[in-house]
Amino acid sequence: MPGRGRRMSRKVGLCANTSQFTLEGEPFRIIGGSIHYFRVPRAYWRDRLMKMKACGINTLTTYVPWNLHQPERGVFNFQTQLDLEAYISLAAEMELWVILRPGPYISSELDLGGLPSWLLQDSSMRLRTTYPGFIQAVNTFFDKLIPKLVPLQFKKGGPIIAVQVENEYGSFGKDQSYMLFIKEALQSRGISELLLTSDKHNTLKSGGSHLSTSLVSITDDSKEMQADCVRAAFQPNNPTMVMDYWTGWYDIWGELHHVLPPEGKEGSLGMSVNLYMFHGGSSFGFMSGALADPSYRALVPSYDYDAPLSESGEYTSKYHLLRDLLSRYKNSKKNMRYVAHCYVQLLTSLIFAFQTAQLFQLSLQPFKSAKPVNMENLPVNNRNGQSYGYTLYETIITRGGLLQSGDNVRDRALVFVDRSYIGLFKRRSLELAVPDGKGRRTLSLLVENCGRVHQGRELDKQRKGLVGDILLNNIPLRDFTIYSLDMKPSFIDRFVDFIKSNTLSETPSFPGFFMGRLFAYGYPSDTFVKLPGWEKGVVFINGFNLGRYWSIGPQQTLYLPGPFLNSGINQV
Repeated sequence: MPGRGRRMSRKVGLCANTSQFTLEGEPFRIIGGSIHYFRVPRAYWRDRLMKMKACGINTLTTYVPWNLHQPERGVFNFQTQLDLEAYISLAAEMELWVILRPGPYISSELDLGGLPSWLLQDSSMRLRTTYPGFIQAVNTFFDKLIPKLVPLQFKKGGPIIAVQVENEYGSFGKDQSYMLFIKEALQSRGISELLLTSDKHNTLKSGGSHLSTSLVSITDDSKEMQADCVRAAFQPNNPTMVMDYWTGWYDIWGELHHVLPPEGKEGSLGMSVNLYMFHGGSSFGFMSGALADPSYRALVPSYDYDAPLSESGEYTSKYHLLRDLLSRYKNSKKNMRYVAHCYVQLLTSLIFAFQTAQLFQLSLQPFKSAKPVNMENLPVNNRNGQSYGYTLYETIITRGGLLQSGDNVRDRALVFVDRSYIGLFKRRSLELAVPDGKGRRTLSLLVENCGRVHQGRELDKQRKGLVGDILLNNIPLRDFTIYSLDMKPSFIDRFVDFIKSNTLSETPSFPGFFMGRLFAYGYPSDTFVKLPGWEKGVVFINGFNLGRYWSIGPQQTLYLPGPFLNSGINQV
C-alpha cells in the first residue's frame, strides 16, 4: 500500500483544514495525474502506472463512466476492461494514492458527459438536477458502485484519499440542491474520505463552494494569482488544489491537432496539482463526445491530449521535462525509477482481401412507425433504446421535389432514392432536391450519431437519429420502416455470418460493409491503422470497435494495441 515506508494508523486521512494538505497528520502535497482505466487496454494498466510512478507522480485520478458501467437499466458491467476495483488495487500496488471522480456526470469528452443515453427516453428528463427520474437512476447506479469503493478508502487500508462530488457543476448550475444530494448520496453509502469539488475559477460560486466540509478545487489552467485569489475568496484557510492542470487538449474533426507547449508550467507545480491528462489513451468505439457552442462539432477517438505519455504509451519530451522538474521537489531520487520498457510501434502497409456487402443487402429486423422515432426511443435492447451507431429510416414517396430536414437530422444522413445516393443532410444543410420519378419509390435516410454533446446546458437535447419531421414539398413524411444499426458485437457477428454464407461481389458498394484479414506474425505488437483513400466509417478488429475514421482529419490513424490482435489471422 502507499506509505508502506512507515506505519500508518489510518484514522485521519487527507485533511485540508490548514494552508497545506496533511495525510495522517503529516504535510502532504498532491502531485497527481489522470489516467482513465476505460481508455487504456487492461493489459497495459500496469505499464502506464509504472511510468507514472517513475515520473514522480504520487496520486492517480480517474473518472468513472456511468454510461459504460450501466449500458441498460438493470445491466451493470464491472468486469475485464471496466474492473474498477482491480484498477484501484493495482494503483495501491504501485504505491500510488487515488482520487476518485465518480460523477455521476463526468464530462471527460465522453458521449453525453458519461451519462447513459437511456435517460433521454423520458421526454421530460432534466439531467444533473433533482428531477425525480434522474435522482432515481443515480441512486440505482450508486447502490452498485459505491459499495465497491468503500473498502478501498484510506481509513480502511486502501489507496483512495479523496472523492470528487460531481464535476464542474458551476458551469451548469441549474439546481443548487443537486450538489447537496450528490454529497449525501456518497456519504450515506459509506464514503468517509475528504470530499472535493472542481470548477473553473469564474464559476466557483455557482458550483460546490456552498457545500460544507468539501474542498473547492480549480479545474482549469489557472495562473497562481488566480488560484490564490480563489483561495482567499472562498476558502482562505484551506490549501490550493488545481484539479485539472491541462497538459494539452482534445481534438475535433475538421480542425487542427492541438499541441500545448510545456513552457510556463513550472511555477504552478509548487502547489498541489493534478495533471490532466498524464496519459490520455483512446476513446475507443463510439465513446467520444461533441461540442454544441458555437455550432455542433464532433470529437475524434484519439485522446492523446498531447500528454506526457502519448496515446500508445510512449515517452514524450513532456514526460522527460516533467520527470526532471519533479525530481527537484524530492529529497531523494531513490523512488524515481525509470521504466525503460516500451512497446514497439509499427505502421505497416497491409493488403486486405476484401469481401463487401451493401447495407441494403443485409436482412435486418425492422420497426414500423407512422412518425420518425429517435434512437433512444426505439424498442430495442430490452426497451432501452439505441445508444450509438446508425439508424436507417425508409418511407415511400410518389413524387420529387424539395426535401427539408428542419434541423431534425442528428447528426448526418446519407439520402437515397431506390437505393441510389442523392445527397447529404448535416447540421447546416437543411434542404435537398429529390429528382422526379414515376410510381412508388423508396426514400432512405441513413442517419449517423456522431457523438452527443459532453458539456453545457444542452445535455437534455442530445437525442439522436431523426428527432422530428422530415418534409417533402412542405408535407411531413409518414409511415416509416426503421432499422437499428447499433454496431454492437452481435450486429457485427450477423454481418460476418451474412458475408460468409453468401456469394458477394468484390466490387465496392456504397454504403457498405467490408471484411478483410490481417495476418500478424508471432507475438503482435502495437500498430496503427491508416486508411488512405477511404472517406468515413468505423473500423472493427476481431469484433472490437477501434473508433471512427474520417478523411477530413486531423486524426489520420487509429491506434491498434497489440493485445487486441491474435497471432495469425485477424478479422478486419
